[in-house]
Amino acid sequence: MTDVFRKDRSEMIRVDQAGEFGATRIYAGQLAVMGDRGPHSAEIRGMAEQEAGHRAEFDALMARRGVRPTALQPFWNLAGYALGAGTALIGPEAAMACTAAVETEIDRHYSQQLDELEADGDDPELADMIHRFREDEREHRDAALDAGAENAPAYPLLSAAIRLGCRAAIRISEKI
Repeated sequence: MTDVFRKDRSEMIRVDQAGEFGATRIYAGQLAVMGDRGPHSAEIRGMAEQEAGHRAEFDALMARRGVRPTALQPFWNLAGYALGAGTALIGPEAAMACTAAVETEIDRHYSQQLDELEADGDDPELADMIHRFREDEREHRDAALDAGAENAPAYPLLSAAIRLGCRAAIRISEKI
């Protein structure tokens, strides 16, 4: 393996693990506000469990390949929880808008990574993980839209702000 290959794949793994960690924190924040009786609590809990499974697989891959986590994990811990709690405080549709926005960006991000991995054909294990997880993220986005995400107050603004934050978090977590 070349040093460039290791660096590129390490960045992919690092940012993807950070994203899955962030997703678990967003859902934790939402559930802390909504509790078990919120209109979408069961659905959010199911999504949170899937994200925890994704994170566990990335954690194991990081350990096997010697990839360090992002140094910003403590920040993403707080930021993810605050985003989840904040959107849930606005209301159930805003919580779903958060999920739809985040998953839209993760779908885009994972698709870009898959294009690169499939073109190179040199890391089928990582490509398989990302493909499987992307399908779950798409399901989460679609479920959030079906649950009324677009009915959230100021949906276009809320969605755009969350998506912008996700894009920034992705770029930062690749490197730091």
